Formats: sequence, C-alpha cells, structure tokens
Amino acid sequence: MTVAIVLAAGAPAAGLPTGTGEPLADRLAGQLRRAGADRVHTVTDLPALAALVDTVTGPVLVTGGDLVAHTAVLRHLATSPVGPTVALVLTDPPAAGATLVREERGQVVDAGPELPDATGVFGGALRVGADDLPALAAAARSAAVAPAAGVAVDRLFAALADLGTLTFAHRVRLLVAHRVADPAGLAAAEAALAGVDEDRAQLRLSVKERDDFFTTYFVSTWSPYVTKACARLGLTPTGVTMISVLFAVVAAVLFGAGGRPALVAGAVLLYLGFVLDCVDGQLARYTRHFSAWGGWLDTMADRAKEYLVYAGLGYGATHAGFRYGWALAVAAMTLQTVRHMTDAWYGVLHDEAARRPRPAGPAAGGIGGKLNAASTRVQADTGSVSYWLKRTVVFPIGERWALIAVTAALFGPLVSLVSVLVWGVLAFGYTGALRTLRARWMWVPVLDTVDATLHRDDGPVAARLPVVRPMGPLTLAVLGALGPAVLLVVGLFRSAGDGDPGGLRWWLPVALVVLLVAGLGAGAAHNGPLDWLVPAALRAGEYLFAAVVGVVGGVPPWLVFGYVFVLTVHHYDLTARLEKRQAAPPLHAWTLGWEGRSVLLAVAAIAGFAAPAMATIGTYLLVVFVASVVLAWVVLPARAGRAAAVPVRGASPG
Repeated sequence: MTVAIVLAAGAPAAGLPTGTGEPLADRLAGQLRRAGADRVHTVTDLPALAALVDTVTGPVLVTGGDLVAHTAVLRHLATSPVGPTVALVLTDPPAAGATLVREERGQVVDAGPELPDATGVFGGALRVGADDLPALAAAARSAAVAPAAGVAVDRLFAALADLGTLTFAHRVRLLVAHRVADPAGLAAAEAALAGVDEDRAQLRLSVKERDDFFTTYFVSTWSPYVTKACARLGLTPTGVTMISVLFAVVAAVLFGAGGRPALVAGAVLLYLGFVLDCVDGQLARYTRHFSAWGGWLDTMADRAKEYLVYAGLGYGATHAGFRYGWALAVAAMTLQTVRHMTDAWYGVLHDEAARRPRPAGPAAGGIGGKLNAASTRVQADTGSVSYWLKRTVVFPIGERWALIAVTAALFGPLVSLVSVLVWGVLAFGYTGALRTLRARWMWVPVLDTVDATLHRDDGPVAARLPVVRPMGPLTLAVLGALGPAVLLVVGLFRSAGDGDPGGLRWWLPVALVVLLVAGLGAGAAHNGPLDWLVPAALRAGEYLFAAVVGVVGGVPPWLVFGYVFVLTVHHYDLTARLEKRQAAPPLHAWTLGWEGRSVLLAVAAIAGFAAPAMATIGTYLLVVFVASVVLAWVVLPARAGRAAAVPVRGASPG
C-alpha cells in the first residue's frame, strides 16, 4: 500500500485556486490518487507528518503544496525502479530557501540551500521506501525544530539528505513540473502543462535518454510504434521478452543450418529480436509495469539469447568444415561473460564512490582523476563524435547484435564469431585499462560492502583452504586462472598438430592445484583498489578449466559449450540479483562452488569419465538453478503472501 502526503506548510501557493477552481493542494491530492496512491493525507506541519509516517509500513509519497505537474510525473516518481527512495529534481531557477542538489550517476550525493556545485533543484516531491521511513520521520522531527522559514518540504528533504539516506534523482523530461509561489507563476505553469500532450510525451519517454549508437538510430527511431501497439494489444513486458527469446532461438537455428537464405533470414530475425528486446523495456516504462521478476528475467534472457546465437554460429562454422567452430563459440561466451562481470562490478564501484566524500589532497589528482574528469566531459557532450566513439568502442549489445547479423548474412558464421572475438578483446583491453586507472584513483573496496563469499561463488573447499593475505585475493585469482590457461593452449596446439591431447590428462592435477590457489584468498579482506575484478578472474579460471577438461578428456565440443553455458546462467543469476538488489538464490549452497565443481571434473577426467561427469554436473547445476528460481519467485512469495494474510490475534480488521 502506498500512502501519499501533501505537506502544505510554508507554501502559500497551496491555497491558490487552479483553473478548475479547486485549491492547488486539493488538486495535488487528486493527482496522487490517480498516480497510484491508496491513501492521501494533507498535513500542515512536520510533526504531524512524522506522526503519520510512524504508522505506515509501505512506501510514502510526499509532495509540497506548491507543485504544478502532470499526473504522469507523479506516477513516474511513484513507480521509479531505480531505487527505494527517489526525489524529483528540476532545472528551474532556485527560489529563495529552495534545496539545491548535486547528483552523480543518478544519485543525490549532497543537498542543501547553499551548494556551489549544484546540478539541480529539489522539485518538492519524493518517494520514500519502506526501509527509509524511520529516517523520514527522524528528518521531519529534525526539520521541525529548525527555524520555520522556507517551504517545509525543502527543509524535510535537506534533513533527510543530512541523515545519509541513499536517494536517487528523478529528472523530468518532456513533461512539465514547476514549483510556484504566486498566481502569476501558477498561471504560467498551467499554460505549460496544457501545451504538452501527456500520452505522446510518455511514449517518447519510454525510450532511454542515452543509448548506444545502433540502438539510437536503427531501433529507437521506430520501436515506440511497436511499443504503442503492444500496449494496445495488452501484451506485458514479460510477454514481449519471451517473443524476443523465440526470435533469437530461431535465428540461432538458421545460423546453424547455413546457406545464404538461412543466414540472411537469421540476421533479419536477430535484428527484430533485438528490437523486441528494446521494446520490452520501453513497454515497461510506458505502462509503468515494473517488477523485480521482470527486471531479473530481462537480464537473464538477454544473455541467454546472445549465447544461444553463439551456439548456432559455432555449430554452423563446424558444419561448414571449420574444426574449431565450437571452440570459438566457447571463447566468445567466456570473453563476454568476463567482460560483463567487470562491467557489473565497476558499476557498483562507481556508484559506491559517488556516495562517498571526494578524495582530497594527492588522491584527488593523478591520471585517474584526469581520466574521470575527461570521461565526465565526454558523457556530457551528448551527440558529439567523441561521445559516440566512446559509446561504440566498448562494444555494447546493440553493436554486438548488429555485427553478428551483418557478418553472418554477408560472410557466414566463422567470420561472425571471429569478428565478435576481435572487437570484444579490443573493447575489453580499452575499458580494462581505463577502468583500472580510474579505480585506483577512487579506491573503493566494493566487495567489502557485500557478501564476498556469495559473489566469488566460493564453495566448501575454498572455505577450508588457508588464507594467504600478503598476495591479495586478486593476485591469487589471476594466478589461479593461469594454470588452466597454459594447459589449454598446450592442449589446443597438440590437437592442431594432430597429436593426442589426452596425453596431457596427468597434468590436470597440476592445473587444478594452480586453480585452487585462487581459493587461498577467499577469507581475506577484499579491500584493494582493484579487488572488484576478483569475480571476473574467478569466472575466467573456472571456464578455462572446464575447457581444459573438455580438450584433454575428449569431451564433445558442444557438451563443453553447454556446460559453460549453464555456468554462465548460474553466475548471471548472482549478478542480476546484485544489480536488482535481490537476496541470494535460495539454493546457492547446493551449487558446490567454483572450486568444488572443478575438483569433481578433474577427478572424473583423470579416471577417464570427463564427458559423463561434465554432463552430470551441468544437468545437476541446471536443476538446482531452476529449482532456485521457482523457490525465489513463486513458492517463497506465495508463502509470504499467505503469512501476511493471516490476521494477528487481537488485531482489529481494517
């Protein structure tokens, strides 16, 4: 249940008559109901607001009495998926006593009446998540004892920011939102309101403000029409996601079949599938149908679609006579997963850095600080050549799918896979080098802010290994990946020379021991400036070891691909939960850990049962993953719902 509060204190405009004759505060109350609030209260002072918040258990919408805005602005604020607590931020000239804000990466990192480096003005409305309600009540009581000058909602928000509440900024585009102080300001704001087609603006807002070059110019120019059609047909974002998956699966089959007509048809379907991949998010933003399940599913489906296409290309290249088609597909999947792991953890690093005080003294300069400043300037120069080069060189999903479609249609699966690998390696080198320099400047131990054991994917073996602290967890993880990497190269060279890679089977224990070196850092503090790279290094080590077992143990290449694919699904589940702020998978303890799975594979390969072991462990992990998904998204929420529906003894209904 969402409760809305109109705080009219200190806002003379709250009583001004609007175009319909009702006072502005009363119109705001009606708009809040239409925006989705279940109950709306109007309060005249901060102590009353604090007392009301003390009785609430769900999210709360708070607006000042001087806000003139489209109802859609309030609805977007109420349903914003970026975080539990979100504040409206405007670019209007600040009025006397207004609260200024400074944002970084969408977060409000500072707020107050005097802020020399402000990036916006508090818009007089915010949504506060259930977990932040005690802070809201405390802020209201704190602001109530301060001098009463100024609008109460501004003093409330400044006090909430002083308490360190993590708040995200909600900017207004295309729609209208203004704070007014007199009849002339109210008349001007209402005229601006009437000059905007609210539904058309919402449809345009469904497209991301900043996207990649290919998506911006070859998808988003016409995808809103598809979004509108989907909304009229009553399709849900999840339904569109499933259709997009179907298109990608058919494209993968066509790439595997080969032949020019099939390759061209596969390229067209892949493009259309990517359009639908954009439409599902646009439809969610247009209809405001957001859910944790939908966000998680979209993340998982994106990776599954891409890797199924790699499988089709790998099969197609092999079918066309290239010996290592599946090997290239495994390499592309491994590279992309490791890249995504670094992307996800660098994002966490940057968000955490934005919430912390800026470095002072020598730490504030250096090449890292200069790179950060240069990146900020480029990102602000939207539409420039440097902006689009920066967006494109990192090889985002739109460019990847476009490259796959064009190269597969014109040249075939082999060229497509090689192109993905070459551009992917260059992008990884570029982003890795720059992020490493910037991360050393920021120096934020992000893995110390979460459950490092969970995101390392450690199992029972790593938990029992001794801790080697002097080398650091990143150094140990990189060293661990080197053993299987070297043995894999030797095995591939021997295979290419028509030798027998099976003769390297007795080197597997050596590669395993080297891999387990990464486990020696499991219990150490992950507080180094580059320790955000540890999960990616561990993923690389496990995938390389699986590939080594496949080569040395004579496992069919398609089975190696399938096994690594299941591993990526498992690891993306962890990453998606991190990004969507979800709890750990219910059955995570049953997944054996990266080192447990590797030990079982090595023992089976040495005994001559590599293929059956890989098939068995992969199937087991997939079953655990599916069961965990059912528990997390179906069984446990249903139980929680039934528990919430049971009346408490002695409590009166309603």
